[in-house]
Amino acid sequence: VQLQASGGGLVQAGGSLRLSCAASRRDFIFTTMAWHRQTSGKQRELVATITRGTSVYYADSVKGRFTISRDNAKNTLYLEMNNLNPEDTGVYYCYGRTELNTFWGQGTLVTVSS
Repeated sequence: VQLQASGGGLVQAGGSLRLSCAASRRDFIFTTMAWHRQTSGKQRELVATITRGTSVYYADSVKGRFTISRDNAKNTLYLEMNNLNPEDTGVYYCYGRTELNTFWGQGTLVTVSS
């Protein structure tokens, strides 16, 4: 199965973007899905996770601004990002975990201008 991330782009500080991550197979069950990001000069960091039962976790840096969600019927993961700031600039990667394996999407670039 492949994960295809989309929705990145250029936005001004204070703006919003919605990222999507679609799995190539709808019958492939991910127990947990997540968004990670790699910002300039930093290691890849966890942004948010969501279980199949929709329990969520957010990094402190995005809490209150980002919302993670998933559509299990479409096997698609989303990240609604509001009140973006330049520190949010980076490549965002989606991630899916099954009982046996982990999968990564190719990344989508988010650039926030000041």
